[in-house]
Amino acid sequence: MTRPNLQIALDHNDLASALADVVKVGEVVDILEVGTILCLQEGHQAISCVRSIFPNKKIVADTKCADAGGTVAKNVADAGADWMTVICCATIPTMEAAKKEVEELQVELYGDWTFEQAAAWHKIGIRQAIYHQSRDALLSGETWGEKDLTKVKKLIEMGFNVSVTGGLDVGTLKLFEGIDVYTFITGRGITAAKDPVQAANDFKNEIIRIWGE
Repeated sequence: MTRPNLQIALDHNDLASALADVVKVGEVVDILEVGTILCLQEGHQAISCVRSIFPNKKIVADTKCADAGGTVAKNVADAGADWMTVICCATIPTMEAAKKEVEELQVELYGDWTFEQAAAWHKIGIRQAIYHQSRDALLSGETWGEKDLTKVKKLIEMGFNVSVTGGLDVGTLKLFEGIDVYTFITGRGITAAKDPVQAANDFKNEIIRIWGE
């Protein structure tokens, strides 16, 4: 079992504040995500700026693409992204088109997806899935529980590298002990902290404590 990655989600409305945060913690975290809202607001420039600051980091464009997969993927790859997300309701042809243009494609799991769909994604060569507690679900009172852990474990058994995200804090990580999580993704858990650098280090240290170096 390998140590999970730590990914920061730059879920900002403007590029200036996103860059201010990523400069603080970019060397602490493993993966940098240009969040959906930032992609919509700033697009190519957001990705290219993050790439210019961190030329050797993995960068994800969290487009949650549902259509025009090849075009969207080529655009974000040209801007400097390594990986891109597609929404789970996207068609297989959309995913296949996107997959040709980026290093890796990640499927974001929202709503009523099925394991039959997941098997079809795996069949076309997709190896990353993001198990998501959405902001809206969390605001409505949902929390991480056994039903989530069971689904995460089944996806891993199917051969996916599974990332988890949605309302994570340092205390949440222990729920996943013994599970081969690929990446923990957090935005406000770091960026909204009083000391983002300390928050990023707290996440990293807890991951190391549970999964080892």
